Amino acid sequence: MTLHIFNPEHDIALAANLENFTSPHAGRQLRYELGYLPALWAEADDVVLVDDVREAEKNFQVFNTYVKRMGMQCEHLSKPQFVTKRELASLTNVSRVEPWGWDLTVRSMLAKNGIPETVLPSMDDIEKVRQLSHRRLTARMLPLMQTGSTLGEAHEFHDSDALRSWQQAHGSIVIKAPWSSSGRGVRFFKDAAWNANQEGWLNNVLKNQGSVMAEPYYNKVKDFAMEFECIAGKVTYCGLSLFDTANGAYTGNILATEKTKEQMICRYVTEKHLHEVKDKAIMALEQLLGTDYEGPLGIDMMIVNDGEAGLKLHPCVEVNLRCTMGHVALYLSEFCNPNHDDEWVRVMRNQGTGLKLRLL
Repeated sequence: MTLHIFNPEHDIALAANLENFTSPHAGRQLRYELGYLPALWAEADDVVLVDDVREAEKNFQVFNTYVKRMGMQCEHLSKPQFVTKRELASLTNVSRVEPWGWDLTVRSMLAKNGIPETVLPSMDDIEKVRQLSHRRLTARMLPLMQTGSTLGEAHEFHDSDALRSWQQAHGSIVIKAPWSSSGRGVRFFKDAAWNANQEGWLNNVLKNQGSVMAEPYYNKVKDFAMEFECIAGKVTYCGLSLFDTANGAYTGNILATEKTKEQMICRYVTEKHLHEVKDKAIMALEQLLGTDYEGPLGIDMMIVNDGEAGLKLHPCVEVNLRCTMGHVALYLSEFCNPNHDDEWVRVMRNQGTGLKLRLL
């Protein structure tokens, strides 16, 4: 039996690095509404940890009904077994635990509620994942992924004076906290004269997380990602993720065949170049992760307008060492479109009341 957990507050928990951590309201609300999500890929004998069993069953049924009404085939979806923390100690045959992402908080919660240490990563393993999840991994990945048609750089700074000097040479820059959730922990510094708000935020991150990452500001044209899985040091490519954002926060994904998604991205870059970047990503991940991380992961990328140089690909905006909504979209694309019809395209969105699918 595998125990599945949707813990979307994972990125914030990495920053806090506490055994007992209470997520902000938005994270708790998302977990409450989408706690059923792992049921979409869980096996028949698996269990899914949720905050409220009745709420999870209701939201799962709403999702299942909505899929059928749209004429999509998701026959593999059957009513899963949902459990709460109080029931964890009674599960005697858990052989594997698969959270959205591993952090100290989720490990501590599971250990305190009766899940055997033998199926949990060690404290040392958790710290390795946390350090690899630091945004400096992006700075290490980028030199290994560059081609003749890519751009991108990222640098780590431990004090504001060095950062200010670097900005003077680059103008508008993006500053990121080492650990933060999607759309948060990212600030745009466009003027050399930082205001009090910017200065306060920067000093707070430096004090609490030890450093910040800084990048030049790029004129983004299109967001997308590549999704992977790492097992025993071997990285496997899962597929493209075409997603939308609003103010830096995720809003939805395209569901389509891999061929259709490639055609969408190849409006901006060649297919050969796209595959070259994918191959470089696999080699870079295997080199930098080794066997210290196992599980799903994604690399956010973007198409950039580089002025007179034209469109270029930024191959590594961010690395997410966890499951992503891109993985969810890949799974649904596979099982809702079993005939692999290239004309089949849908949009997946979370609209505050659970996962929604919409026809384009």
